[in-house]
Amino acid sequence: MSHPVNPTLGQSSYPRLNRSLSAVESWGFGLTAHISWTALVPAIHAALGSQAIFVWIPAVIFGMLLNYQVKRLGIHFINVAGGTPNYGTKLLQNYPGLACYAAIGYLLNWVSYLAVNTIVLKDLIKVNLEALGIACPEILLNIGFTLLPFIVAFSGTRALSILHLFFVIPAFGLLMTFCLQGLGWLAFSGDSPGFFPSNWSSLGFVDWAKWFFFVTYATYSCETASSFVADSRQPTKTLRFLDFAAWMMPPIFVGGSWVMMRLATDSSLKDNAFLNLVAASQPFWGKSAAISVSFLLVAACLLGSATVVSNCPRILYQLALDKHISPVFSVVSRRGVFVPALTLTLVLCLIYLIWGDVEQIVAVGNVGWFVSFMLLHLGLWLRRDRSEVLFPRISLAILLLEVVVLVVGGLAWGWLNLLIGLLFPIGVMGIDAVIRRVNFPPFHSSWWMQRYKSRPVVIIKDSVVLQVIILIFLLCSAVAVGWLFGGKLNKAATAGGENLFVVLLMTVAFVGVAIACWTSLPQVVAIAEAREAAEHLFTVAQDGILVVDDRGIIQQANPATESFFGVSPSELRGNHLNKWLTALVYYPDQWTKRSEQTLLHKGKNKILEVSISDRPHQDFQEYVVILHDITQRKQAEQILQYSEAQLRQEAKHLASQLVHSEKMSSLGQLVAGVAHEINNPINFIYGNITYANQYIEDLLKLLQLYQQNYPHPVTEIQEKIEAIDLNFLIADLPKLLTSMTVGIERITEIVLSLRNFSRLDETEMKAVNIHEGIDNTLIILEHRFKAKSNSLTIEVIKEYGDLPLVECYAGQLNQVFMNLLANAIDALEEAVENGEWRAEKAALSPPKICIYTQLTNENQVVIRIVDNGTGIPENVQKQLFEPFFTTKPVGKGTGLGLSISYQIITQKHLGQLQCISTPGKGTEFVVVIPLNQQAI
Repeated sequence: MSHPVNPTLGQSSYPRLNRSLSAVESWGFGLTAHISWTALVPAIHAALGSQAIFVWIPAVIFGMLLNYQVKRLGIHFINVAGGTPNYGTKLLQNYPGLACYAAIGYLLNWVSYLAVNTIVLKDLIKVNLEALGIACPEILLNIGFTLLPFIVAFSGTRALSILHLFFVIPAFGLLMTFCLQGLGWLAFSGDSPGFFPSNWSSLGFVDWAKWFFFVTYATYSCETASSFVADSRQPTKTLRFLDFAAWMMPPIFVGGSWVMMRLATDSSLKDNAFLNLVAASQPFWGKSAAISVSFLLVAACLLGSATVVSNCPRILYQLALDKHISPVFSVVSRRGVFVPALTLTLVLCLIYLIWGDVEQIVAVGNVGWFVSFMLLHLGLWLRRDRSEVLFPRISLAILLLEVVVLVVGGLAWGWLNLLIGLLFPIGVMGIDAVIRRVNFPPFHSSWWMQRYKSRPVVIIKDSVVLQVIILIFLLCSAVAVGWLFGGKLNKAATAGGENLFVVLLMTVAFVGVAIACWTSLPQVVAIAEAREAAEHLFTVAQDGILVVDDRGIIQQANPATESFFGVSPSELRGNHLNKWLTALVYYPDQWTKRSEQTLLHKGKNKILEVSISDRPHQDFQEYVVILHDITQRKQAEQILQYSEAQLRQEAKHLASQLVHSEKMSSLGQLVAGVAHEINNPINFIYGNITYANQYIEDLLKLLQLYQQNYPHPVTEIQEKIEAIDLNFLIADLPKLLTSMTVGIERITEIVLSLRNFSRLDETEMKAVNIHEGIDNTLIILEHRFKAKSNSLTIEVIKEYGDLPLVECYAGQLNQVFMNLLANAIDALEEAVENGEWRAEKAALSPPKICIYTQLTNENQVVIRIVDNGTGIPENVQKQLFEPFFTTKPVGKGTGLGLSISYQIITQKHLGQLQCISTPGKGTEFVVVIPLNQQAI
């Protein structure tokens, strides 16, 4: 039962429930079980008498605990429809078969409630009609009372919820009055038989289990509001109502039962609900007892039926969404109608109705109901470590007790009823299996989805005619019914005809709502939706919308007008529009349909496009004025006329980026290639110097041994020793090798700096040591710091701060350091060539470059490169970072170095590059970049 029939149709394609119900409307459904007490209490009272209270008390305690547990589950499963049974399927998700069985058992009990209500209402009308001498159309009443709630349900949820709320509030209030007034009368009235009975009869466990099994029909069902959490606009408020529902159980189930036990003591009353309630309420309600009880019983039946057709489809809907039953039951119409789920509910109800035996229907329906709560408590125990489970140990204890009650109490109601009740959910699961496999289009969700997409929307243009026809029909029907029954009711007034009047009154109310749901209500809803859509557009429109009368006086204004005129819409109302748009004449019928107007707002002119349309009414004339700000469009038109310079600038910028990209790529590859090619022979030489040094030392030692053992060599050898100056060679050769080693190490260091500078393998942003990049750049440029024939030595001063690793594009940042340092060297060399540093000045202040680094409190890394050259003129500073701008002679600069550096710092690193220079005193370049680029 857990695989969808059509795997190609994903669950996401199904319509979802709209949160259309207010919290108050969902609360109404949570009071249905309290009112159903009126139908249950006479049976247990007739069977157990005063001992019935010992059944009600534990049942109420368990029911209250259940409400708190369901509330916690609802908060956890806030988008789950159907309430308790579908929470149970979530708890038993590892046992999908049991989960589905439990939910369907819960469903079948609610369906049986509708059938029982139909039979009870039919019997009530039958008794009253026979008293009037009128034959009762039983089949017609059975069909009518069964179909009546479905007719309303098939039109949408809102009408049913409002209808339910309208009657449940007075019914619940009347029931609370019965319970509290009855208890007060028992406690304080002089005619009271006493609050407590004089003696108590014994109660066996079998009888207790039998009737505990029976009363859970009401005490376990006070959590019905949770079924509508997925529909509620305020789901948490809907769930908070479960607290109220829990605390209303003691005064009704215990207090009301106590009143019945003490006041309805005549054994001839048997289990007749009407007679028992009248007998119990007559001492304090007097003559109004009969009509009040009739209202309570009819309300309990009709409101219970309305709850069934609202609750059951949601259970099936959620089961289908969770893939426990066929996906067809998850289909919802645009109006929120569960057509397939309602149809199955109707079929099951008709099965119960055809059966016709109220006692057996209740017994059979209660078996699946009781088992579903047993499995819920089992799921709570299995998920006892989860936060949504409140009382795991208590749930286990209740489960064990329920197992005993099911066996003992179920058998007490008849083994056949118990067996049918256990098998009925399996039968429904079998029906679902057939629906999955039969190739009948309405059994598949795709058929319904296609139907909802393609069904045309019927719009009645003249709904006034329809409303008048419906009104005439209802009035004529009311007159006909009144004329038919008026005489009979007058003749039988003493025989309880007012009871029939209550039944007819509430039935006509339901019928009237049903007729309205299928006739006038869709038109009313369409009108309301159109009004809401128009109001929404009026409110959210960015253009200003004004409604003016035939004299040009502003009647309405939308919020957007405040941005146009600078005053609130309320201040606009009552003023003439030409107060702001002075070019408009006084009367709107003389205004141009479309024009451009100038509005002075906050010292600036706005150009508005003003469109005007008339809106004639029966009694007056209105005009709708739409204001559209076209100031930016006009400005754009002007800007386009002068865009040539901007386009040229952008072209230069793009060219610089292209040159920079090619330059960086070529430079990086060249540097890396040269470093790699130099590195191989250098490594070869450096590796062999060690061996050469060793070999030479060995040869020199061998030569010393020859000198010691042959102190007087032949003349030819002596002449050669003098010619090559052997003693100097022996002394200088180790120094030569040492110098070669130092040179090789210096070359190796330069090659490593070149490789680090290029960083071809580090094109992505990473955390690096900034100081290492600066030092590598200085090594590469070291030859330019040394003195030449016509220049002085440039002194480099490094004052590094304590910097952590900095996130940056290392290769590009090294390029910036190279450009800035090279520019500083060029500036100093140019100053030396121009004679700025004579011998006396050089002694006091030699050419120097200072490099400072620091980390600010705002996690900004600051690098300052300062030279003491001649500085940069102020007019040159303004163009310093522009592409292709250079002050160097042709062939010595491209004008891209500082421009590229500026782009790298500001665009790639989101930092700042500044030049601070005073002519004659030097230049300072300040680089500021964030410590962490990802934090930006």
